[in-house]
This record gives sequence, C-alpha cells and structure tokens, in this order.
Amino acid sequence: MLKKIRIGFSIVLLVLITLFFLDFAGILPLGFHSVTKIQLVPALLALNINVLIILLLLSVVFGRVYCSFICPMGVYQDVVAWISKKFTKKKKYTYSKAKTILRWTIFGASVISFIFGFNFLVGLLDPYGAYGRIVTHIFRPAYLAGNNLLEYIFSSAGNHTFYKVGIYGLGLFSTLIALATLIGIGLLAWRNGRTYCNTICPVGTLLGFISRYSIFRIQFDDSKCNSCGLCTMNCKASCINSKDKEVDYSRCVTCFNCVEACNRNAMHYAPYNRSKKTSIQQLQENIDESKRRFLSATIITATAATGLLAQKVALPLDGKRSIKRNLPIVPPGGLRVDNLQEKCISCHLCVSKCPSHVIKPAFMEYGLGGMMQPRLYFEHGFCNYDCTVCSDVCPSGALLPITKEEKHRSQVGQVRFVRDNCIVYTDETNCGACSEHCPTQAVHMVPYKNELTIPETDVSICVGCGGCEYVCPAIPHKAIYVEGLKKHNILEFKEEKPEEVEVNDFGF
Repeated sequence: MLKKIRIGFSIVLLVLITLFFLDFAGILPLGFHSVTKIQLVPALLALNINVLIILLLLSVVFGRVYCSFICPMGVYQDVVAWISKKFTKKKKYTYSKAKTILRWTIFGASVISFIFGFNFLVGLLDPYGAYGRIVTHIFRPAYLAGNNLLEYIFSSAGNHTFYKVGIYGLGLFSTLIALATLIGIGLLAWRNGRTYCNTICPVGTLLGFISRYSIFRIQFDDSKCNSCGLCTMNCKASCINSKDKEVDYSRCVTCFNCVEACNRNAMHYAPYNRSKKTSIQQLQENIDESKRRFLSATIITATAATGLLAQKVALPLDGKRSIKRNLPIVPPGGLRVDNLQEKCISCHLCVSKCPSHVIKPAFMEYGLGGMMQPRLYFEHGFCNYDCTVCSDVCPSGALLPITKEEKHRSQVGQVRFVRDNCIVYTDETNCGACSEHCPTQAVHMVPYKNELTIPETDVSICVGCGGCEYVCPAIPHKAIYVEGLKKHNILEFKEEKPEEVEVNDFGF
C-alpha cells in the first residue's frame, strides 16, 4: 500500500512539473508554479522558511521521502529503472558500500562554490535544476514539434484548434549539458537504480545525513527474516545488507520496494527501535576518517572557485559597424547581476515560460560562474511592457516577483544608438520603426536632413525592453540595441498634471 501511494503521488507531481515547463499556451494557470517552489534548493536560495521547515520535518520524521515523492529527478530515475526491469525481467540489485568520501567531497564542493558565488556547479548538480533543463532543452522542442504536426494535420482538415509555434535554439552549450545529464543519469538509473542520488547529488547527501536519525525507518523483523535476499535484490538504492540485516539509512530513499518484495513480512516501516542495532557502523567510521580529506577537498575547491570568479570576460564595443554588449541583460526582477548569480540554479523555467521568447541561457556573458543563467536577447521578440511571467514563476528568488507598475519603472538596460548603422544615415531613407515600438518614447525621431528624421535616445526613461532593437531593419548590424546593467534602476517618471479649466455654473 505504501509503495502504491508513493508511486501515485510522485507520478502526479512529476507530470504537473513537466507540463508546467511544457505549457506554451498558458493552459495551466501560473499558480501551478507552486509545485516548483517546494523543491529543496530553490526554497533554500529563496529563503522560503515555510517550505524548508516542512521538508526538514518530513525528513526528520519519515526519512528521505523527498527523494522518492517530490524530487522530479528521483522520479525520472525510478521510471528509467522500471523500464529497465521490463527489458531485463531477472534484473537484481546488489548491496554496495557507500562511497562516503566521494559523496561528501561533492557536497563540500557545492557548498564552497555557493559561498564563493560560483553557482554554475550548484545549478549543474541540483536535481530540480537539472530536470528543468532536460525538459526545456530536450522535451519541449519535441513537444512543440508535435504540436506543429497536429496543427498541420488539423488545419488540412479545416480545423484550427491548434496553432503553429516557433521552435528556436536556446544555446548549444546548455542543450549539450541537458542532453548529457539526461543520458548520464539515465544510464546510471538503468544499470544501478539510484546511483546518482546516493553518490553525486548534494541534496541526497544532505537529506541522507538527516535521515540517519529519522523517526520512521525501514527495519528487519528478525523473527520472520530468513535472509533470503529479496529485499536486497529489489533495493534500487543498494543500501540493504540482508546478510547482516542492516540498512544504510543515509542512502535509503524510502521507496518501500523491500517491504513490497518481502513475502514473509519481515520488512516493515515503523518508528525506529533504538534498542536494536540496525545501522551500519562502518558508515560513521568512514565519515570520521574522511574529515581531513573532505576539508582538504573543500579548501581546494574554494581556491579554484575564487580564481574562476576573478576572471572577467571583456567584450569590446565597436561603435562603427558591429555591436557587442559589455554586459548581458538581466531579466526583470533580477535586480542585479550579483543577485542572479547567487540564487539562480539554471532550471530554465523562465526560459520555458517566457511568452515573447526573449530569455535565453547565457554562455560566458556572465563569466564562468554564470554559465546557463538567463539573459535577455531580442532576436525573436522583445520583452512585453506588461509581462511579468518570468519573475512570477522563478522558484529560487533569482527573479523576484514584480507588479506591472513596478516593471514599468524598472530599467533593465539602456538604449544605445549607432548612427553609422542606421538606414536613415546610410541610405537616406525614412524609417522610424524603433520610435514606433518604444513604449516610453526613450527613442524618438528628430529632424535630420531635408524631410528626413533620425532617432534620438533618452536613456533616463528607457526600460530596456528591446523593442527598438528587435524591429531595427539594419542588417547585419543593428543601428540600435540595449546595453545591460550591473544593477537595475528605478525610473522616476514625471506625472503630468491636467490643465485647470475654468467652468461656469452650467459645467462648461
């Protein structure tokens, strides 16, 4: 019964998270983003105290139920392991000792990287962030292609239920990382079940430490157990030693496979009997012996992260023909580059949900520590003046929620005009597209030559939406573009007071 409850709950949650990433038509309300905010690392970065307390209590009481019920990457591994058993029906798992030094070294490296602001490693190893990138870069293009195929079929029959959507590349580096994650973790799950969770994942290591002292645990009933080994053969975490009747609670993900497999009811899930020894002493000894190595590894990692953060990527600005930004444009709600780099885990939910398709993963624009974090680009659209979707759905606090009014006054970038590239200057022809698409008139037309007008910019009222850059017809080098800022500015627009008009007794 417990196993069925776990499977049902975890599949529902996995489907909801996946569909929320895939939903391009806005069928699911934004309120569904709550399913992403119950993930551990985003809640920790956003300082979501309520969620953190709930997850902590769940782990203290029930063990690593987070890994089996809530974590989408954990459920993905379970799905792969289940499929592998369909191909190899006689497949059996075996008990293996915990790789304690490796686990805590990776965990320490993640913590040190976070402290030094090198969030690339944190985002790379975080299970929720990794699953989000897989859905955004691998599943979503396939989903959109399927939609377009249905649109073609239905439209051919005169039914316009579906509409065609554009499919754009989101960056080769991020896509390759997502593909490598999908294949790598999938292969580990196919062969050995939860190897990733119990060897690499820092979240699994942290929760495993807490779960060693949980109230409810999987336990042997010595009076019923005949050491047949069925529990070990069905343990995808490889943490049950049926010969010695011991369970490594730091790796047990509370999947209840062992309870279901035992035909003598010798495995049960109940409050832990502390008078009976069922834990593995060697685990604690390994942790004690590895402290020095762990500290050495974390110090080395800290030094490396510091050196990486010190590196700057200098992008020269060519004001003649080609244009290059000195700074990437942080999406609305990001406030500043530092805030984004400290809290973003590169789950790419903002990339997936942006209705204008203007958010794209960075490569080296933020430096090594900001690889795969979101930035604005205006090749396929511009940032809608009234849209706040990206900041609404961000689960980690990297993009803080803002209202439409706050966005209207938030300057995420500043307009730059390169006259040498403007077709009014080079071809002496009328244009004005940039001015027509500027919501604040930060770009406006002024007299130039004869009857021609040419753009003039006012950075003090520019919000950095990129409308001007998107519509600029100058090819291949834009005549106008948006430069990023280290910190978003709050614009102070002067309110125009209505003119006082004298009225008579009749009201006019």
